[in-house]
Amino acid sequence: MTTQPSKTLETFANPQPKRDYHIHMEIPEFTCLCPKTGQPDFATLILDYIADEKCVELKSLKLYIWGFRNEGHFHEDVTNRVLDNLVAATQPRFMRLTAKFFVRGGIFTNVVAEHRKPGWQSAPLVDLTQFATQSNTRG
Repeated sequence: MTTQPSKTLETFANPQPKRDYHIHMEIPEFTCLCPKTGQPDFATLILDYIADEKCVELKSLKLYIWGFRNEGHFHEDVTNRVLDNLVAATQPRFMRLTAKFFVRGGIFTNVVAEHRKPGWQSAPLVDLTQFATQSNTRG
């Protein structure tokens, strides 16, 4: 079976739409081309989101990401473009895309872009590390 890059992002129904839960994905093989030199740029994309009614389907995400391989993009542009397309497809409560580009010209570039659904408020973070530390110190 031959697989080709695609600009289509497929979704599926959120199995728990009443709950805010964190979906975390790491995409270590993102590539595009430098729009100035045509040389390849490599990045790890880190996607964090809280779904509303839809989640992104992983195979379509892989093929979508693959679709940038032969396109020229500035780091800032491609990060925001990917985020905009993911938001359009899934309409999440919250989404953050962090693009960690490998060194180019002696400079590492990280671009972070976020989306928040109007009116959505995140619940306060519960920090359980203090309890883990206390239990580890008991003899």
